Amino acid sequence: MIAAWWQALAANERRLLRLGAVAAALLLGWALVWHPLAAKRVELQQNVENQRRDLAYVRLGAAEIERQHAVGTRSRADRQGKSLLALADATARGGGLENALKRVEPVGAHSVRVTFDGANFDALVHWIEEFSRNDGIEAVDLSADRADGIGLVNARVTLQDAP
Repeated sequence: MIAAWWQALAANERRLLRLGAVAAALLLGWALVWHPLAAKRVELQQNVENQRRDLAYVRLGAAEIERQHAVGTRSRADRQGKSLLALADATARGGGLENALKRVEPVGAHSVRVTFDGANFDALVHWIEEFSRNDGIEAVDLSADRADGIGLVNARVTLQDAP
């Protein structure tokens, strides 16, 4: 039936149908095979690039952590025999918190609690950050309540030697 229909067509019509079939096959091949593969390839290349960027970021972070750890380890050795208690007191007074500093008391073998009344919050946070960076100390607990005055807090900070 199809063969009879084909034979009934003129030579020009058969040639036109053949070209149309080849064009349709090429378009279907492109739409169903080539284009999805090319799109997936681009997506995978973008994923690889993103993962390379993430890896570089993680490596940079790891190097920074290693550097911070080395600084903290070196800082503990550079304390010149000062205890954490004495160091917390001296750095708080040197950090502009001397008027707010009320008490420095030991909590354990390697930790102290520092109490402030009416401390400037920004100065307190800066002190904790500098203390951590320069002396290898971690703030493991911080509680603060608003005090009378703008930017002032009553705070308790528990510090301990970083591992």
